[in-house]
Amino acid sequence: MFQILKKQPLNPTVTLMEIDAPLIAKKAEPGQFIILRVNENGERIPLTIADYDREKGTITIIFQIVGATTEELNHLKEGDCLHDFVGPLGTPSHLEGLKKVAVVGGGVGCAIAYPVAKKLHELGATVHSIVGFRNKDLVILESQFKAVSDKMCMMSDDGSYGEKGLVTDALKKLIESGEQYDEVIAIGPLIMMKFVCALTKEHNIKTVVSMNPIMIDGTGMCGGCRLTVGGKTKFACVDGPDFDGHLVDFDEAMERASMYKPFERKKHEDTCNLFRGADR
Repeated sequence: MFQILKKQPLNPTVTLMEIDAPLIAKKAEPGQFIILRVNENGERIPLTIADYDREKGTITIIFQIVGATTEELNHLKEGDCLHDFVGPLGTPSHLEGLKKVAVVGGGVGCAIAYPVAKKLHELGATVHSIVGFRNKDLVILESQFKAVSDKMCMMSDDGSYGEKGLVTDALKKLIESGEQYDEVIAIGPLIMMKFVCALTKEHNIKTVVSMNPIMIDGTGMCGGCRLTVGGKTKFACVDGPDFDGHLVDFDEAMERASMYKPFERKKHEDTCNLFRGADR
């Protein structure tokens, strides 16, 4: 069993948990993920490794409460245990040799972007972090990004925090001011990554994106996480989750990602009602 050592709400819908998982922490690298089950009859869900501590033997996960399983997960407390916690899965991000990188994170995708920025900083690269949120109340990991960034741009859709605008606005401004990047790494909503890639393609800057499609087993067997990359079928769980953003078919990925949203909302509502009934 995998004990929850720390639980911290980062904003009204996003929670951080630190899990006791020494074998996974020993091998984890940025870009990889785990698959967990809250209980024996629970759904398997993938979550990117947001951080790891090899000495303490812990894995940090950050999740947004959007469906039934994340609602159940958020009701666990420090000291409780997860039934399954499997990993590290996926291919680690290829970061060695990069000298100057723009790391672009959007919303809860910043939880995936942060360990990448941290690793690049440890490797001695110049890191420019561009992070964006809908509003001030949704900001997460600001101090952590600042600690590993040579330059940081904070953006918000409504202008309630940082600079008003989109992450693409900040990235465009940096590129047009003369900043030259070996690579741009973009992690966030599919629509955000699509437009970041459209911008960088104009300037011929290599761009890597982290894809998080529907996933079941995490081993490439089920085929649920398939994507079209460069006209070929790839599986995010074993071929990724990192891919060349200029080759990803984002329109197909967005269509597939929306397939189960009504079902997800219904299950979330049912689970919330179940917990409310238990609290009475």
